[in-house]
This record gives sequence, C-alpha cells and structure tokens, in this order.
Amino acid sequence: QVQLVESGGGLVQAGDSLRLACAASGGTFNTYAMGWFRQAPGKERDFVAAISRSGIWTYYKDSVKGRFTISRDNAKNTVYLQMNSLKPEDTAVYYCAARSTGSRSSYYARDDDYEYWGQGTQVTLSS
Repeated sequence: QVQLVESGGGLVQAGDSLRLACAASGGTFNTYAMGWFRQAPGKERDFVAAISRSGIWTYYKDSVKGRFTISRDNAKNTVYLQMNSLKPEDTAVYYCAARSTGSRSSYYARDDDYEYWGQGTQVTLSS
C-alpha cells in the first residue's frame, strides 16, 4: 500500500510560481509511474501531467505545456510539479497519483489508470 502526501499549495497571484511536492511511502517508488491531476470547483477531476517511473518520459495537458514541469527524485521518493506563469484557471485542488508498472517508459493520463491517490493540496489564484 502506497501513501501519497501532497504539499506546496497556496494562495498566489496570476503570473506567480509554485512548486508542488508529493512524498510517497510504503512502496518501491521507482516502480510507480506518477501523475498530477486537478479538480476545480464544480468540475470533474482532470489530468495535468504524468511521468514515467524512470523520469525520462513526461506528458502534459495542452493548457499547461510550457508552464508546468513534472519531475521526480527517486532517491527522495518524491514527485514534483513546478508551476510557472499561473493563471486564474489553474485554481483547483491538485492531487498526485501512483500506479505500479513494469514499464520504465510508460505514463498514464486517465485517472482510472491509477491505483493510489493523495489527499490533495489547494492552489488558489487571487483575483
């Protein structure tokens, strides 16, 4: 059983940056592909970014390409989401997710691909 704990959310202004972190425990981190999702008020949870277990392959939602960067540090059992040039539409609860995989190159963009989820961290853009 893997436990995921997100941190780094907060209240920021448009154009600011934030780095979210997701610390994993209870499993062998480098056997899990990881993803970030978000859920805005009144909307369904939506894919943001994914990274392979090796960290070499990444994939992004179109609207965050060039602004967000997903990365991982397998030695620290942590995945990150660096968010730059934040926009009001980025306001949401951000969740990290993990799924075990035998593939070093695979990444996953559907929430039902993932086995484990964190509790979420709130990111709010002030108007």
